[in-house]
Amino acid sequence: MLAKALCCEKGPAEEPCNECDICVSITAGNCMDVIEMDAASESGVDDVREAILHMIEYRPAQARFKVFIIDEVHDLSPKAFDALLKTIEEPPAHLVFVLATTEYAKVPPTIRSRCQKFEFRRGSLAEIVSRLQHVAKSEGIESDPAALGAIARMSDGSYRDALNLLELAALTAEGKVTLDHVYDQLGLVHEEQVDALLTAIRESDVAKVVQTIEDVYRQGRDARAILESLMYRLSDLTVSAWGLSSTSASDAAVVASQKALAMQLGRDAILSMRSSIGEALVKVRMVSLPRLWLESELIRLASEVPWDGAKTRPQPEARVAQPHAEKAPRAIAERPRKSEPSPTKAVVAGGEEASAEAPPDGVSKMEEPQPDDPPEIARAKEVWKAAVEHIQAQFSKVMAQKLLSTRVVGFESGTLSIEFDRKIDCDSMTSGPNGPARITKVKEIVGKFAGEEWEVDFAAANRKAKSSSAEAVELPAEGESLLDLSRQVFPNS
Repeated sequence: MLAKALCCEKGPAEEPCNECDICVSITAGNCMDVIEMDAASESGVDDVREAILHMIEYRPAQARFKVFIIDEVHDLSPKAFDALLKTIEEPPAHLVFVLATTEYAKVPPTIRSRCQKFEFRRGSLAEIVSRLQHVAKSEGIESDPAALGAIARMSDGSYRDALNLLELAALTAEGKVTLDHVYDQLGLVHEEQVDALLTAIRESDVAKVVQTIEDVYRQGRDARAILESLMYRLSDLTVSAWGLSSTSASDAAVVASQKALAMQLGRDAILSMRSSIGEALVKVRMVSLPRLWLESELIRLASEVPWDGAKTRPQPEARVAQPHAEKAPRAIAERPRKSEPSPTKAVVAGGEEASAEAPPDGVSKMEEPQPDDPPEIARAKEVWKAAVEHIQAQFSKVMAQKLLSTRVVGFESGTLSIEFDRKIDCDSMTSGPNGPARITKVKEIVGKFAGEEWEVDFAAANRKAKSSSAEAVELPAEGESLLDLSRQVFPNS
């Protein structure tokens, strides 16, 4: 384009005519005054001398200027840049250099300072979709809007890549370019399978997770394609979860379905899954058994991903539904300074005794308030036990299992100090990509039972080696044998 604008017979002009002999020859690629060099494959000093330096002394044969285009100029060797520098410092009037690069910082400052910079930015998703629609209409390519949106997203802001993908899809499609055809052409997982996989993760349906991965692998997809498809879909769900305008979906039914799935998952789950899958995309290249590794990662994700507090985590169908309605957390009142221990059983009409409702398995083993506990510690223990019980019953049994081995070790200025028996449990609870989300959810639940916002501080028990309870053995004095000392210790032996 720049060469045609400079050399057009009706120019120089901002818009070349594309009709004169020079414009036509440049478009056809046979203009002898426009010389192109690919620095990615011709990066040595000899290549520069042969392709450029030996040609600059000749004036243009037809055009107004002799134009040298060096693509990927950052790949030139240091000596090649040095050989080119002299000509760029004092270029002849008939000579124009066009240096194209995708890594501007790698071009030496001595070259950059002698050039005029024109920065071509990536196009937005909407801009690329609009351009693809224009090209498809001009070339008579029948296509679905969703298919063009998928092509635009895969191009990552590059107009050239988007046009190449559209051309490839049009050549291989039997008629209309559809979304399914684009997915097959790009090696991505179909949207229905991605949604099924996300739903299975949400419902902790391990069998469905494994079966979906098996079906996708039979279609020729690999672990990286599955992760990339999940990441693209979660990106769309993020837009819907926050109520933003979608640029990848224009059909009303598609937008409604996408919004419904986003509301079903919730914001916390979407962000947590995006973080975990992003890390998995980095690790997938380094594993030797990608499929088995992917299965274990998605199963772990189904166990650990946090869910919005406004929704209860769905239980597998095999579990029996609870007969009573779900109870909302109730704030625990302040304990009086002196209080009688509450009875464990209540007497109902007729003299029958009714046992209090048993807490979930494991929670009953947690530390109870002691009579000699200060009031604030006793209340903190009650709040913590109630919070863990709520987490186990309505949130995540995996998280609750880690919290069952904890104890309240302090409460001061609104900060609840919790200690784990084992450091590994403390690390698995607080570290990793989902650590901050887990801590935030625990603080939220504790605050509901406390009736106010509390900070929660987790730490592992600092266990020191215990000294032996046996008495220290007295060593024999100087000049005294060990046999004499043993007779003193065991006189009847």
